[in-house]
Amino acid sequence: MPLDTPPATRTDWTREEIGALFDLPFTELLFRAAEVHRSHFDPTEIEAAQLLSIKTGGCPEDCGYCSQSSKFDTGLKASKLMDTEQVLADAARAKAGGATRFCMGAAWRSPKDRDMPALEAMIRGVRDMGLETCMTLGMLTDDQAKKLADAGLDYYNHNIDTSEEHYGKVITTRSFADRIRTLETVRKAGINTCCGGILGLGETRTDRVSFVHTLATLPEHPGSVPINALVPIEGTPLSMAEPVEPIELVRTIAACRITMPQSVVRLSAGREDMSDETQALAFLAGANSIFVGDALLTTPNPEPKSDAALFARLGLRPAKASPRA
Repeated sequence: MPLDTPPATRTDWTREEIGALFDLPFTELLFRAAEVHRSHFDPTEIEAAQLLSIKTGGCPEDCGYCSQSSKFDTGLKASKLMDTEQVLADAARAKAGGATRFCMGAAWRSPKDRDMPALEAMIRGVRDMGLETCMTLGMLTDDQAKKLADAGLDYYNHNIDTSEEHYGKVITTRSFADRIRTLETVRKAGINTCCGGILGLGETRTDRVSFVHTLATLPEHPGSVPINALVPIEGTPLSMAEPVEPIELVRTIAACRITMPQSVVRLSAGREDMSDETQALAFLAGANSIFVGDALLTTPNPEPKSDAALFARLGLRPAKASPRA
């Protein structure tokens, strides 16, 4: 039964409190997370978002998990920024396939000012279709963030990836503080943030506690919190990383749901290798969004018919698009 009074949204969580959540018996943790979820969302609805790589490869960053880094030999060929018309055609197909949010990602450290008019046109075109818009372009200046906001961008994705303590073992070309500053820039421009991370980067549970703590104590919780399971890419430093254990993945999702009760928690990359049972537990723990479509940037994603079959078995249905303010 739903809670009579939804729990207050807090940004003052301590690491000890979050660590205690992770340490709860698994069934108790899921029960608490499901209660919180039901107090803010319809637990039978799952948001469908689609992600398109609008500029692939050639990134100067050295994120140890990423096929798009120019530092690693992964066989991925770099491409230029896509034409706006092609992006809008892909967005139209995404909407026809049931997506309510269209996310556009470019493999940049940061966009160049000459690229802004095209990016703004993409945002306006996608919004005109009635889709929510999201972009991930790397670090932004105040002026670039304002231009994206003026074009109507709904969400900006900028993941912190992992804990501050573990971050330097994964990425050296951009600091954890850079990530936090970019989120501040986006919030200041009036754009909703989308921020999460990746599990299976060699982190410990202490790192996962710290990761959730960082997100849950931001001045405003991210509107969306994507939780990814590492998809190992041959040629990257983390190609042989030990996969995150499924129960630990679900624990992390539950901790995110409890500490960020009004955020959309997205079960993102890695679903193709997850069992139906793992995904079902993730939904029970409070995940209420997935990526649909053939690929997530450069990594594979379950086929639409597989998702449809899973939803039918679980009695879930796609959520409607959120009304715009």
